[in-house]
Amino acid sequence: MLAGALFDEPLPPGAEVLDVGTGTGALALEAARQGFRVTAVDVSRRAVWAARLNAVRARLPVRIRHGNLFDPVRGESFDLILANPPYVPAPDGARRPRGAARAWDAGDDGRLVVDRICREAPELLRPGGVLLLVQSALSGPDLTVGQLRSSGLKAAVTCRRRIAFGPVLRGRERWLRERGLLPPAEDKEELVVVRAELPV
Repeated sequence: MLAGALFDEPLPPGAEVLDVGTGTGALALEAARQGFRVTAVDVSRRAVWAARLNAVRARLPVRIRHGNLFDPVRGESFDLILANPPYVPAPDGARRPRGAARAWDAGDDGRLVVDRICREAPELLRPGGVLLLVQSALSGPDLTVGQLRSSGLKAAVTCRRRIAFGPVLRGRERWLRERGLLPPAEDKEELVVVRAELPV
């Protein structure tokens, strides 16, 4: 979904793109293939090494940094920010996730990282710059849109897709239903892309 949204953005050649929570670097590499200048960030050292290896194998110039969200790029600005953050509500949400769970666990409401992106991304966007963020409907896309609008961005959900539960949701399906986050008969998760633009 996020790759499709990236392809739809009319960015100028050489635009500066930031991919936060890059993981293996798949989105960063797609942006680099389109000729953009790409910076990728991840909090996981393993993810950073995987992204660097993938960039070398693909022979694509991607600047890859280790750090927590926007910390490694403070003071910089970008034409586009891509974000595929953790967004799954977690039963032990009061504790910060560790290890591989950092890629999906996002507090008891799924917004542990999404809220921080909403607060901090606007200051890194250039005028006319765009944030593209993917999240689950379980973690409140309307709240995301509202927070981004409160920061002065034009924001809306631009894409929706329903998918079968993955292993993480299957593993906590009962808990999600008990909390009322998942209706009794629902057997698919809805993912959305939120697009937010800083007016010129």
